[in-house]
Amino acid sequence: MISFFVALLLLIIGYFTYGALAERIFKPQDGPTPAIKNADGVDYVPLSTPKAFLIQLLNIAGLGPIFGAISGALWGPCVYLWIVLGTILAGAVHDYLSGMISLRNNGASIAEVTGKYLGPFMHNVMRVFSILLLVMVGVVFMVGPAGLLARLTPDWLSTRLFVFIILIYYFLATILPVDKIIGKFYPLFGILLILMAIGIGAGTLIHSAERPLMEFTFKNLYPGTLDATSTPPIWPLMFITVACGAISGFHATQSPIMARCLRSEHDGRRIFYGAMVAEGIIALIWAAAAIAFFWNPDGSGLLALKKIGGGNSGAVYEMCVGLLGNIGGIIAMLGVIVCPITSGDTAFRSARMTIFDWLKLDEKKLSTRLLVTTPLLLTGLFISFLDYSIIWRYFSWANQTLAMIVLWAGAVFLVKHNIKQKYVSLMAAAPATFMSAVSFTYLIYAPECFNLGARGELGLTISYAGGLLGAIICAAIFWLKAYRRK
Repeated sequence: MISFFVALLLLIIGYFTYGALAERIFKPQDGPTPAIKNADGVDYVPLSTPKAFLIQLLNIAGLGPIFGAISGALWGPCVYLWIVLGTILAGAVHDYLSGMISLRNNGASIAEVTGKYLGPFMHNVMRVFSILLLVMVGVVFMVGPAGLLARLTPDWLSTRLFVFIILIYYFLATILPVDKIIGKFYPLFGILLILMAIGIGAGTLIHSAERPLMEFTFKNLYPGTLDATSTPPIWPLMFITVACGAISGFHATQSPIMARCLRSEHDGRRIFYGAMVAEGIIALIWAAAAIAFFWNPDGSGLLALKKIGGGNSGAVYEMCVGLLGNIGGIIAMLGVIVCPITSGDTAFRSARMTIFDWLKLDEKKLSTRLLVTTPLLLTGLFISFLDYSIIWRYFSWANQTLAMIVLWAGAVFLVKHNIKQKYVSLMAAAPATFMSAVSFTYLIYAPECFNLGARGELGLTISYAGGLLGAIICAAIFWLKAYRRK
């Protein structure tokens, strides 16, 4: 229990200290923001700071800090360290820089921002990459809630039927002005997400006598494996699995939505850095609750959680009912259903915005929004028929790779705007190097990529070496270019 509260306290302190440092390095400016200069009643709409914070939190959260954190719990309490340090030093910096750089560039989508600072090749790569990721996110946040709704309703209301219903809602939320649905209802849903996490946390503490919160350990507690060589390694798998609760490239695609709605650059730390810290707290609560709920000291460890499939609707359902009873469980389940749906629709909205920025289309024309939105949603519907676990694995790697690219773009921005103090770019360059190592290692190791993990200890060693080499190359290229700049 001590480890949990220490981790919680570190996240809060991180916002007030490291968040303040990030703001001081970025140097927010006075003057009209894109929401004021480009107000169009569709995407550029000024919103109050509390409303923008809750919308940003809901946009970036979804199932990520819940499903991802529960899946990360399979490795045991070592997941606390990644959630805390990942959130403060990487995820919140990533979100703050992506949001503020977008704001400084007239609310441009993340593909346009990275293209400006990483060059024309990465510009086009990011356009395609971010759209594909956003469609996958929309599918993940559509199929997951549909499965939960199917569990809570009569058998004739199937998962597939709920997918179609959610898709219709996505269509409306993607084409309508941001203040019609998102601006009106998302702040309430954001509060629901926070209350749900508080409820799960309180339920875990109430039941701590029979289901104690475990203390931190570096030991890999992944269940049901025969020996150390067959145990899924913490590095890189846990760092890919726990994405939205520590760092997530998906967030960079969402930040421009609020970058087009901020009234002042000085609100950026509260909205972008603050929302990520809030999500880290939510992820910490769910991870700790899952370990406490499913841990069996008889030697089987977290085997029950593994059999359910890690972080999915089954695990969430058992935890909500087991910790909060039927009434509390239904309330918590509603939060888990609503929150991902409200991230899925903004994923498709961001994809639409990316295409509009790419092709220089006019977002004020409803006919043009319909022309772009319809094929996007149909593509998402097609992908929803694929195996959900496969979609999640590809999403996880693509998500962290996008975060790596955005952090490198942020590092270039900091160099460009701090010519006499290039060292400040370490705030972005250090986590970018770390995430490069994570992404390259996973690319070599994972079954959906080069699959060297199937070769046992040798494959794992090669994966580690390849990931380290990839990170070193990325860092070397960055620093060579950074110090050539006059």
